[in-house]
Amino acid sequence: MAHAPVVHTWSTDAVPPPQRLDYWIGAVCEGFLEMDVTSRLGGSFGATLESAPLGAIGVNRVRGSAQDVYRTRRAIAHSRSNYYYLLCKTDSPWVAVQDGRSARMLPGDVVLVDSRRCYEFHLLQSADTLSFELPTAWVESWLPDAGSQVARRIDGQSGWGRVLSGFAQQLSPESVLAPPLPAALLADQLGGLLALAAGTAGDTGGPAAPGESARAALRRRVLDATHERHAEPGLTAAGVAGGLGISERSLHRSLGEGATTFAAALAGFRMQVARRMLGDPRFDRLGIAEIGFRVGFTDASHFIRQCRRHLGLTPGALRRQR
Repeated sequence: MAHAPVVHTWSTDAVPPPQRLDYWIGAVCEGFLEMDVTSRLGGSFGATLESAPLGAIGVNRVRGSAQDVYRTRRAIAHSRSNYYYLLCKTDSPWVAVQDGRSARMLPGDVVLVDSRRCYEFHLLQSADTLSFELPTAWVESWLPDAGSQVARRIDGQSGWGRVLSGFAQQLSPESVLAPPLPAALLADQLGGLLALAAGTAGDTGGPAAPGESARAALRRRVLDATHERHAEPGLTAAGVAGGLGISERSLHRSLGEGATTFAAALAGFRMQVARRMLGDPRFDRLGIAEIGFRVGFTDASHFIRQCRRHLGLTPGALRRQR
């Protein structure tokens, strides 16, 4: 029997002041993933973390004192799972750093980071932040160049960034316990808005290097072809490359420059469609094996394993959850 989702809460109020920062580091590692936290506030430090699931996405809200958060190489080495995180802070400026890029964030701005690489958050006045834990394959199915989007400020006051910021601010942990629309539909809305906002996000790193647009165009062709053919059982990188008239080496190089791989992109496209089918009552007449076959899997057990790995639940559990 499926369990009803609940809001999990960690609060430093549970321990005496001298122990609060240590408690908070443990809470962050349990609720998110391994990170180091420092704060200049000492005994006056305090914070609360609330977390609830929205399908395969985790919706988290942090409230509390100013602090500095570090995702280190040591923490990455000890992590069993990794995600992208989409963050939105509405009350005060802060700074996000990854891949040598520093994003100076204003209230309402949005930023994406990748837990597979080191990052820093400098929450200068408070830690009040909404954070969305996003499966890597899910993000990479929406953003072909996801790796190049990290630590880039998405303006929360204009264009699609404003729409993304406003939508994200409605997804509190409490609100997703009884979502106004199916969880899969809300997740798709978030993914679509992220893709639109990231496409218009400003890059303050200067003009593009010569040839960069051509490489990006090739990567888009590869991803479009993979998306179009994702339902073909046994689809390979060599098959996609042959269909495009390029070498397999060029295919892998173009995807690598976007911080993804053919296997990750193909899995992301297949899981995106599978999640939508499992969340739609119109497909209830189809068995799990048939849905797996329709998205490219000839082996039902392999489909089930892939769903558990990329979406966090088995196909049956995803269907019951909606």
